[in-house]
Amino acid sequence: MRIADAVVPDEWATQTVVLAEFGGGRTETAPLTWAQGIMWRSAVRFGSNHRFMNLRRTVPVSGRVRDDLATVTRAVGALVSRHGALRTRIRSVGGEAQQETAAAGQLPLLVVPGEADGAAAARGAAARLADVAFDHANEWPLRVALVTVDDRVRQIVVVFSHSTVDAYAAEVVLRDLRLILLRGSVATPPGPQSTQVARDQHGPDQERSARAVEHWAREFTRLSPPAMTPTGPELTPRLHRGTLVSSALDRAARLLAARHRVSASAVLLAATTALAVGQRGPEVVALFSMAHNRFRAEYADAVANLGQIGMGVVDLTGRPGFTELLPRFWRGALGAYRHAYYDPLALRQRFLTEGHDFETAFLPYQYFNDVRLAGSGGETIPTVTEGELRAAMAESAFHWVDGLAQAAWHRLTHVVDEPGAVGVTVSVDTRFVPVESVEPFLRDLEELLVTAAFREVAWPWTPSWRVPPGPTAG
Repeated sequence: MRIADAVVPDEWATQTVVLAEFGGGRTETAPLTWAQGIMWRSAVRFGSNHRFMNLRRTVPVSGRVRDDLATVTRAVGALVSRHGALRTRIRSVGGEAQQETAAAGQLPLLVVPGEADGAAAARGAAARLADVAFDHANEWPLRVALVTVDDRVRQIVVVFSHSTVDAYAAEVVLRDLRLILLRGSVATPPGPQSTQVARDQHGPDQERSARAVEHWAREFTRLSPPAMTPTGPELTPRLHRGTLVSSALDRAARLLAARHRVSASAVLLAATTALAVGQRGPEVVALFSMAHNRFRAEYADAVANLGQIGMGVVDLTGRPGFTELLPRFWRGALGAYRHAYYDPLALRQRFLTEGHDFETAFLPYQYFNDVRLAGSGGETIPTVTEGELRAAMAESAFHWVDGLAQAAWHRLTHVVDEPGAVGVTVSVDTRFVPVESVEPFLRDLEELLVTAAFREVAWPWTPSWRVPPGPTAG
């Protein structure tokens, strides 16, 4: 259905809706950013996976601010006015996708009644809003619900389309929303918006792209891909996904990161790769991981989709102990992040020129994506004993989540924040990895990190390495 000047989900027709007016300047168009181009081509090839791509966030409204419906509605309008990316849609013009930023318009806001602090109603609204695919050509790239209790807005639910906002940009937007609610405005100018990033990438950033493409081409020649022979029947969906939520895994990873001066993300990357390599894996392994590309100071507060995949290579010669692996993976991850800013069409063309089938070249490898924001507890050293972590392991919970129809890798790992814990989701291509191996893999990951936090774990880093308790690592 259409409300104001944009399409919204049909279910809103029977709900209470208010309109947030926004302006912001001139209408402008631009090509897609590199990350948008990847997303757009993936949607065309694989179909839109909105459950995976929609970003849901909830902002409790402070008791220190004016929280009547009219004031909060105006605050949301001011937010969209500030950030052009929030009023930008992707449309096909002459067969080519481009992004268009509107100068002004109206954003429909769903009003949801709640009880107590409104948190339960907010969770329900977030789930409903995120469970519908965005119409990128006609819908604004965010959906907002205002949860009211006794005519006061207690929670603001925002579901972002990944078309113009990535996880880092979402936090920038929500920070500004809190400031607008508190002060009425934000004094500093906004960071670069999606259209500006696109113009940079299709202009002066091409030189940086060329260097990244050279890195990919050079490092890829170091790999010896195993033959991908199906070992089982293809299930529907092709990729099955299981999640382990664990506070023990979270604290063990942070403890290892602090002791060895690497990131907690690098610890998880090393552990998942080491377990997947096992006893029969190659000595040189590839890292394919998502990078947020905020390395340029001017992009720190950019509101755009900047995330791209980086590639690194790690040499496992000598089959070192697990903690010896950590600096190797840290260096490999940094190399991947430094070369994750590139024109995807140029990368594709380079691989095709060198005789690779770009659609299947990465299938023998695995992909890692830690979507937690920097500073998610990684800067502190947990004070915890091995006994306490092992007791916490009994509380870890495994569950299956919605699968994926297709992916470029046969194994994918995604890491997210959970309350007091971390959630690790492993997706496996059922043609090559048995579904029944997913939960044991995640349990072994937890066991590996808890053990490694207190003593060295020797190769082959698999369940056979479990040893009796010994001296605690320093």
